[in-house]
Amino acid sequence: MARAEADVVPAAASGLLAAFSGRDPRAFRVHCDPGVHYEDPLTPEPLRGCDELGAHAERLWEAFPDARVEAAGTPPTAAGAVAIPFRLHGTQRAAIAGLPPTGRRIAVHGIVYAEPAGDGRLLRVRAFFDLYDAGVQLGVLPARGGLGERALLVLRGFGLRARDRE
Repeated sequence: MARAEADVVPAAASGLLAAFSGRDPRAFRVHCDPGVHYEDPLTPEPLRGCDELGAHAERLWEAFPDARVEAAGTPPTAAGAVAIPFRLHGTQRAAIAGLPPTGRRIAVHGIVYAEPAGDGRLLRVRAFFDLYDAGVQLGVLPARGGLGERALLVLRGFGLRARDRE
């Protein structure tokens, strides 16, 4: 990939983050291929196309009206792909993913891995972030390392060993 083409991919990934902060679901069309394939921990199935991605962002904006997504470092590129660290800030004011509004602020770190189409717009995008940490910040999950987390893990079937049952 030529240097000028290599610069297009990080710009498209940065544009994707800006689109998530911009409150315009059509903004994804500038940075994403019309057939974009998008996944994150809140999408039960991959999203297809800019319209589905825009609708997903609208659900974020409804639940977190002050949401902003910003780069949290310089994106490394390799073989035409980019990994861009980000941070999502916002206050939950409406339900999201079945969770009632908490009025709490969150600051969640994550990373977006994106692969470009031939024109440099993003074709495949996967966002990774710690959903458990977001739940802790929203007050719906117990803090890590405490008795509440241990009880939750036991209920889910983790943490039980033969000596624990004696």
